[in-house]
Amino acid sequence: MKHYIALARPFTLLPPLLGIVSGAVCAWGSAHNPDPSRALTSSVIWTIVLGSLCASFLNAANNSLNQIYDLEIDRINKPKRPLVTGEVSRRGAWIFTWIMYLLGLVPTWLVVVYPYTRWRAKFFAPLPWHECIAIYLIAFISTFVYSVPALGRTKAHPIGANLTIAIPRGCLLKVAGWTMVAHATTAEPWFIGSVFMLFLLGAASTKDFSDIEGDRAGGCRTLPIAFGVKRAAWMIAPFFIFPWLLMPLGAATHILTGNGKFLTILGIALALWGAYTVWLIVRNPDELTATENHPSWRHMYLMMMAAQVGFAVAYVV
Repeated sequence: MKHYIALARPFTLLPPLLGIVSGAVCAWGSAHNPDPSRALTSSVIWTIVLGSLCASFLNAANNSLNQIYDLEIDRINKPKRPLVTGEVSRRGAWIFTWIMYLLGLVPTWLVVVYPYTRWRAKFFAPLPWHECIAIYLIAFISTFVYSVPALGRTKAHPIGANLTIAIPRGCLLKVAGWTMVAHATTAEPWFIGSVFMLFLLGAASTKDFSDIEGDRAGGCRTLPIAFGVKRAAWMIAPFFIFPWLLMPLGAATHILTGNGKFLTILGIALALWGAYTVWLIVRNPDELTATENHPSWRHMYLMMMAAQVGFAVAYVV
């Protein structure tokens, strides 16, 4: 069992879970909450729990699928992973992957917002109310597009890889969280999702610098391989700063209906944090290739989680 847990890469399951919860809290505290009482009922709580667990299962499936198709790359970059060491067989990894996909996708049919508050009512709700499963289905497809050669394997392309990471894990993740509580037919959840999408569009490449050797051997033209280490470092730098400045803009234009002052301060603080991370990256880009866990990688993860928590707080204070 511990080898399958390692295959799922449990540390990476926290950001999607947190993203779903954060998006749901934002919807609950927004002006678009369909429940006039804004009651935090057991129906709302259990729907959020269900959706966030499904997001983690879907991410575990993606991690497993990626390792199946990256086996030769991981022999160089990640030699301790269970598929490389033989602790998990390829067949076992496929079985695990499909179980995780089923657990991550099928239960989201029950994610339906107010006034459908009982599970039976949610199950038989009209098709247009099942927004959440549609978003999860798009995320499911994107994992195959990212990894599988027959479907494009965008992982092998410097821009395509970042797009197929940023759209589902940035934009759609927040919108999916929103659909736990409210409809995603307004601009607000898409605006919030776009902030995270733009951040990941650049920040997702941070890990590519330490994986150059294996990625090149596996035919993956990541940003540092395609454009060189120094140029790639400067290419991703703006994405650590400018997306967060959309938060004060959204607050000022009232697209964001959370606490405007808090969102403004949070956006500026994250932009300054991003500027510091950029300094860590560009002061010596070659250092990114010399260590698997460069400080900028940790800052990227911590920044994203801080932004998730910060957005949630802005909608309840």
